Amino acid sequence: MHLHLDLVGGISGDMFISAMLDLFPNYGDLLAGQIELAGFPDLVSLKYGPFNDGTLSGTLFNVHAEKDATGHHHRHYSEIQRIISESNLDDETKKISLEIFRIIAVAEAQIHDKTIESVAFHEVGAWDSIADVICASFLIAQSNINSTSISDLPLGGGQVKTAHGMLPIPAPATALILKDFRFVDDGISGERITPTGAAILKYLSPDVEPHKYPQEDKGNLINQGFGFGTKKFSGISNVLRLLHFDAAQPAAADQDSIGWTTDTIQMLAFELDDQTPEEIAHCVDTLQRDTAVIDVLQYSVTGKKNRMATSLRVLCQPDKTDSILQLCFKLTTTLGIRQTETKRAILHRRQIETTVSDTLYKSKIAQRPGGDTVKAEMDDLRDMQTLQEQRKLRQSIERQAQEQSEE
Repeated sequence: MHLHLDLVGGISGDMFISAMLDLFPNYGDLLAGQIELAGFPDLVSLKYGPFNDGTLSGTLFNVHAEKDATGHHHRHYSEIQRIISESNLDDETKKISLEIFRIIAVAEAQIHDKTIESVAFHEVGAWDSIADVICASFLIAQSNINSTSISDLPLGGGQVKTAHGMLPIPAPATALILKDFRFVDDGISGERITPTGAAILKYLSPDVEPHKYPQEDKGNLINQGFGFGTKKFSGISNVLRLLHFDAAQPAAADQDSIGWTTDTIQMLAFELDDQTPEEIAHCVDTLQRDTAVIDVLQYSVTGKKNRMATSLRVLCQPDKTDSILQLCFKLTTTLGIRQTETKRAILHRRQIETTVSDTLYKSKIAQRPGGDTVKAEMDDLRDMQTLQEQRKLRQSIERQAQEQSEE
């Protein structure tokens, strides 16, 4: 899908979630479960529902920090990394959440002339803000967004009160995150874009050409969603509008019952014969955490002078090639990296949740020429003690998921 973000009032974490829930209301009941998987269900409560500001109608979402969660907003970036990394969230939601916080941490480190490890979050480190990022990340992971575009960003004006005192709007970290984005001054003051909203935009990497909506070959407009913020602005709805475009289906004689999308990716290839397995493992882990990286493959080969070597294949987004090349050169001893641009076809798939023996399990359903296939998430089966138990549970999960999808 292609998502166009229209920042009528601006964007914050809760406005993005509100707009996504207005587009995909079936995800709303799953958000509380994500906070439980994150490990702090007693510290926040989620609330969302229909909202009308007298001009437009849509959805309003907010997170309320419970009394026990309001006393400590000062958290270091490393602590938030640990909270998310050690949680039971699915890998994709973890990856997106960590990257959104990393984007904020990098900006804060530069603004305050600190290392990223020593950055302390204040407002963004509160439990309700952490919940915002996790919920937004879960919705991004679920929605299969292939590309994004964006309207001009509202500049806003005035000052905002923070733990560092009064700061100009846009806040310095927000302005740094949104470097190279196009802004417009519509004459309405106030904080229009929060640091969390800015980090979500940066993560989505929208096309920043003004008013660049998908062309005909990008698909048709399917729906729109309106997500409200809690602030009030004079003469304008404080709303984020999302336009959902569905990718056009390629015509094919044998494709009556299936659909896929195609895109172009970059493959980077190089060999290492003078690094330890521990160093290579660290390199692969670091690359896989980068949101521009699709996958990293490694295998043993015999290289020059008959040396055993490790061959790495890094698949990444083409527009992020330079940053991934720089990362590879920083983390390895390689002196050269081969580059190949290649096309791929991606089957349509969706995630479904089923309950077996009072436990919630996730499965992925893929459209294939011979019919849909269902595969349970392996992470949900890791507590099984034997292979036989694992296979038996997997069969139950996949059978129930198949039946549910056919209803």
